[in-house]
Amino acid sequence: KAEAIAGLAQAAFIVGSALFLIFEAINRFSHQQALENGMVGIGVMLIAIALTALLVKFQRYVVKKTGSIAITADSLHYFGDLLLNLSVIVALILSIYLDWQMADPIFALMIALYILRSAWVIGKQSLAQLMDQELPDEVREEIKAIALQHPEVLNLHELRTRSSGRQYFFQLHLEMDGELKLKEAHQIANAVEIEICKAFPNAEVIIHEDMEGLHEGEIRE
Repeated sequence: KAEAIAGLAQAAFIVGSALFLIFEAINRFSHQQALENGMVGIGVMLIAIALTALLVKFQRYVVKKTGSIAITADSLHYFGDLLLNLSVIVALILSIYLDWQMADPIFALMIALYILRSAWVIGKQSLAQLMDQELPDEVREEIKAIALQHPEVLNLHELRTRSSGRQYFFQLHLEMDGELKLKEAHQIANAVEIEICKAFPNAEVIIHEDMEGLHEGEIRE
């Protein structure tokens, strides 16, 4: 939960930065200001871009390995800085060589809108984890299909799914013949768990064994 909260906080901070950028861009439209020391600014921005690009690349590598929402949000923050630095270079070039002062606020608005959209995606993912939102229907259907492939599994119910980063958590009840011995039912549940973990290697699976038709609200296939 802490990581999802951190991701949500990062998204809120990024939204604040984007809104400030929009405010400054609008202010530049009404109060145009000539850019000074253009070549010095370009040199500084090139150094900043190189360092930020290395950081973003490393963060995306970590996200690919861990699925961390907090690091994803932080990477978005620095990627926004990277885009902003690139826009500053373009604006400086246009200002120096074409005397087009409107380039700076126009690029700033475009970047701010991109950052807002990305922050919305991060915030939505963070809220989904905080609320233990069910995984997409295609994941749930695949779990059902795997479980029902076993010849001794007659039905299933109370399937619950959620995620935390790259980790999945599944819980389900398998319905079997009531004449089966407890040891046999346990072996069947273990076999189903192994197949589910093959399909979802990062999953933690909890399976309960029930007699067929014992519970209401069962899922019929």
